[in-house]
Amino acid sequence: MNRRSFATLAFLGLPGLALADWTVFRGSPEGTGVATAKLPDQLAERWTFKTGNAIEGTPVVANGVVYIGSADKHCYAIDLKTGQQKWKVPLGSAVLASPALRKDRLYVGTVDGKLYCLNIADGSKVWFFDVDGGALKSGVNFHGENILLGSRDIPLYCIGPDGKKVWEFPIDGGSNGTPTVVGDRTFVAGCDSVFHILDAKTGKEIANLNIDDQAAATTAVFGERAYFGTMGKSQMLAIDLKAVKKLWTFEAERRQQPFYSSAAVTEKLVIVGSQDKRLYGIDRETGKEKWSYVTDGQVDGSPVVVGERIYVGCLSNDGNFYVLDLKGKKIQELNLDSAVTGSPAVGPDCILVGTDKGTLYCLGAK
Repeated sequence: MNRRSFATLAFLGLPGLALADWTVFRGSPEGTGVATAKLPDQLAERWTFKTGNAIEGTPVVANGVVYIGSADKHCYAIDLKTGQQKWKVPLGSAVLASPALRKDRLYVGTVDGKLYCLNIADGSKVWFFDVDGGALKSGVNFHGENILLGSRDIPLYCIGPDGKKVWEFPIDGGSNGTPTVVGDRTFVAGCDSVFHILDAKTGKEIANLNIDDQAAATTAVFGERAYFGTMGKSQMLAIDLKAVKKLWTFEAERRQQPFYSSAAVTEKLVIVGSQDKRLYGIDRETGKEKWSYVTDGQVDGSPVVVGERIYVGCLSNDGNFYVLDLKGKKIQELNLDSAVTGSPAVGPDCILVGTDKGTLYCLGAK
């Protein structure tokens, strides 16, 4: 295990978790969408689990259990090995946000503006935090014992382990992505067309940068650089976090097609999907396109990288789910039961992803 992996586990307060466990939306506090797991050369359907409506969030996986919310107003715990339900709990409103896991507590937001803290043993409700009118569609991240929560039309909140507000930071229009956390800093690109860097302890702004467009996705931080996409100008941006300035801007050929997808970031590439139906591989240093792959639908979901391969779905009627290599060459294509509305999560030896028909797929060795 490398130093970065140890730091991530310690940061989450999860020293007992396996390296391949996936406990927040993009797999780590930094939001890079890169996982360490052992996946087969060819994916096959291991099991499916049906919910009553669409799955738009990303599952979390830990200690052999998968947790996912559904637009059917329930949150589920599912045995990773068998695909059998362990429990489900009604939350009174659609669950479109990705859940997040810390120790023995699961945190998940609903579209009626409540963040629930659930006991992972049985799904019982420990507390809820009401954001007073905003619909929660983004996941949460963690700083120490505290929970960081942002979504469209609400401030960025820091909530204590007891469910009480610690601080809030106003963002005009809110934000679309999950807050990213590195050390004592949190990062969010907002609907106010500003990239914010905050002190995660106090909520005080350290720095900001005008990005001239509303941001659509969760920020990925790799070293001292941040990467995220925008909506109106169809751009991917790289930000120097020390100088707080733009390093490069990548613009898709078909303009006015937003980047809602959150990027996966490796040593060499920024990999992101677009509503122009393409998945892009962008040089991390220069911002130049290395390759693009044309899919059969809009790519609103966020890709993940495991080893030398990329995994991502698209909003096609055929439920296309793709496996590519890091050069953009297709290795495999699977057809799920409907459009892939969720982003994938990575288990110890499998990929988990949800669809518009409310089916959670576990893909791994047959």
